[in-house]
Amino acid sequence: MGALIFYTAIYFIGYFAAHFLNRVVGRALFHNRKIAGLALTLLIGVFHGYKIITTNPPHDHGDEAAYALGLYVILPIAIIGIVVSYLMWQERHDDDVP
Repeated sequence: MGALIFYTAIYFIGYFAAHFLNRVVGRALFHNRKIAGLALTLLIGVFHGYKIITTNPPHDHGDEAAYALGLYVILPIAIIGIVVSYLMWQERHDDDVP
């Protein structure tokens, strides 16, 4: 649950940073802020996954790096990606309705 909250916060930081940069520059540097937020989330996820894989697990956890990678990186990013894709799909279909 904590990883999902962490990656959701990272997503919104990327989303609003793209919006802020578009406002500061005065033109659209990032045409799709949702994709910009998802890109930052994926970038942080890659670094987080690398850190999980390269460090030794605690002595009482054994060899559970793959489990930690799936639970703390892949699952939250997949959930956020599915939600963002659904919202973009909904937005596209809302624009098609006359």
